[in-house]
Amino acid sequence: MNVRLAGDIERRLLINYAVDPDIAARLLPAPFRPQLVRGYAVAGICLIRLAGMRPSGVPRWLGVRSENAAHRIAVEWEAKGVVRRGVYIPRRDSNSWLNVAVGGRLYPGAHERAGFTVSESPTRLRVAYTSADGSAAVDVDVAVVPELTGSALFPDLAAASTFFEQGADGYSATRGGRQSDGLGLRTTAWSAEAGHVNSVHSTFFDDDRRFPPGTSRLDCALVMRDVPVAWQPLPSLGSEGAVST
Repeated sequence: MNVRLAGDIERRLLINYAVDPDIAARLLPAPFRPQLVRGYAVAGICLIRLAGMRPSGVPRWLGVRSENAAHRIAVEWEAKGVVRRGVYIPRRDSNSWLNVAVGGRLYPGAHERAGFTVSESPTRLRVAYTSADGSAAVDVDVAVVPELTGSALFPDLAAASTFFEQGADGYSATRGGRQSDGLGLRTTAWSAEAGHVNSVHSTFFDDDRRFPPGTSRLDCALVMRDVPVAWQPLPSLGSEGAVST
């Protein structure tokens, strides 16, 4: 999969959880392991609206606008003796039929069809979605605030923003399940605001079978808006590390 993509993040809402490392490790295929921060694994939900998405070189007016969600776990792995960092994405959802049709085929990450409800202002965001098959649902209400406080993972907004900027390579399982394909998010305009979570519901993180009581706690939220981005294909990974490009 060598399709390079370009577009804009109109809104990206990162809802982050501090997770027991042993629990997070159970959700990861080889060669990934949880990336730890202050003794916790870092997992979460990315709720992102993309605009003008198209293959690089295609005029922006031909691009696609879509609402999307990705459940993510911050990970490390070794490739050619070097430790790499990024995120593993066990599930993706989208309201775009195109993303559902070509995800996992023309670019990494199979997407499930979902319906989204969004309400947002400069200081408040509510994003909710339910997958078409009813297997996943999220509903989150976040207020934009001046500073990041009360986080067990990060001392301040700058530290949180740097952590996610440095982990912008994302891997997803292929449809065949034999390897993980990746895309690297690239931008020269990275910026983030702090968010306070007023309420959150997630069938993924609220599932006691996946996260037994006490093994996952809501930690913080970040908001990104109006950021031009490009996605660079990454080498596919199997149990031995990088296997192809």
